[in-house]
Amino acid sequence: MTANGSRLRAALPLGFVVRRLAGTVGMLFVLSVAVFALLQAAPGDPAQTLLGPRSATPEALAAVRARFHLDSPLAMQYWYWLSDAARFDLGTSIRTGESVAAAIGSRLVLTGQLVGLGFAVALLLGLPLGVLAGLRNRRGTDRAVQSLGVVALSTPAFAGGLLLIYVFALMLGWFPAYGPGEGSGTDRLMHLVLPALALGLAVTAVLLKLTRAAVIRELDREHVTFARARGVRERDILLRYVLRGTLVPVLTGIGLVLAYLLAGTVMVEQVFALPGLGSLLVDSVTFRDIPVVQAEALLIAALVCLAGLVTDLSQPLLDPRLRTASAAKAAAGSAAAVSPGRPADVREEEGR
Repeated sequence: MTANGSRLRAALPLGFVVRRLAGTVGMLFVLSVAVFALLQAAPGDPAQTLLGPRSATPEALAAVRARFHLDSPLAMQYWYWLSDAARFDLGTSIRTGESVAAAIGSRLVLTGQLVGLGFAVALLLGLPLGVLAGLRNRRGTDRAVQSLGVVALSTPAFAGGLLLIYVFALMLGWFPAYGPGEGSGTDRLMHLVLPALALGLAVTAVLLKLTRAAVIRELDREHVTFARARGVRERDILLRYVLRGTLVPVLTGIGLVLAYLLAGTVMVEQVFALPGLGSLLVDSVTFRDIPVVQAEALLIAALVCLAGLVTDLSQPLLDPRLRTASAAKAAAGSAAAVSPGRPADVREEEGR
């Protein structure tokens, strides 16, 4: 076994990975049940909705119920839907008649590009400004940066998008006002700049606040004070001690930001007339296209859970203190299991 493999196994024990994977699968199961139950609880007859504007004769309704298992108990209906989704058979769109998987796949690239650019905007603005505010704590620069963050956080994405269109598209003419552009090159990038700004600015303040709080906390640590007493340069202290200590809380915030970006695309795509997953979801809800709504809700839930899983598994790799804490906890648990008859305070002291 190589040294890198040994370090990876030490940082990510098999039990830790299995627990996180099991938790993610359990969360996905709960979310899938919630999505299915909420759509089943919606008013109206699902068979009539699936049949569409065609004449709803008793024979036609019975045929639709038999085809989509609507005459089965709810538990069986859920099982049929989940088993088909596990095989990537997401059904057929009621509104367009095309495969749901094809409809989502054709729009997934555009939404992925938008989320990626919005995420880059949030990182490039939120992290440096948060570090600056933390280093200038309670000074004029800190107050100015926090004020800008509050303005960005309190501005809805659709309102920010309208303002960006008015200033940079209508007044200055720097960027197109709407549409996805042609192809996937420069023209597509120019069309996505304003939507990405509207999407990223709404979450920049979240990263700014988390980064600022983490920097302030790390500056008060004893090892930072000791490094300054030894005459270590402030630049080295910032890079080697402060920023390294902020990785875990900032990474947690990044996971939350990704979840918000996925949800925020709905309004941004509507404002900028982008044919992505957000627009597809709005149209599907409007026309009660149940198969598409179910598939999109499950996809978004899966992406959010995946972002949380990656965040959890990355933390021990970035911060060695978490590995030490996990190892000490495991050792304490083993000692308690070996000596169950000893007093609790003695076992706790030995675990320390």
